[in-house]
Amino acid sequence: MFGINGPEFFLLLIIGILVIGPQRLPEYTQKLANLVKEVRRMASGAREQIKEEVGIDIEDVDWKKYDPRQYDPRRIIKEALLDDDTKPVSPGAPAAVAAVSGAAVAAAGSAPGVPARPERVVQTLPPGTAAPFDSEAT
Repeated sequence: MFGINGPEFFLLLIIGILVIGPQRLPEYTQKLANLVKEVRRMASGAREQIKEEVGIDIEDVDWKKYDPRQYDPRRIIKEALLDDDTKPVSPGAPAAVAAVSGAAVAAAGSAPGVPARPERVVQTLPPGTAAPFDSEAT
């Protein structure tokens, strides 16, 4: 727990006995036992309070589901790219039409049930006119 092994604990116990003294040792041992009991009681009370406020049993929660180490962005992107998603784009469109990309639909003409794409309008400035510049934009 604190990185203390057997021989180190034994050495600390002997130093504690020498520093505290044999007369006061039972008193301090009792104080330590009371402290441990109080900490356990407080932890139990906190657990009960969380259970009452949240309304779920802490032991029933799957904590592995909330572990942030499982959310690897590379894995999530890889799974999303490899996922075969053939759901229809709109509720009325068949799955085969929805799987076709927009470029293929434009090349094949308008498919039935798919709305036509609006034409792209490109506005150009007259020759010799400078492009608008906003000095406060940067």
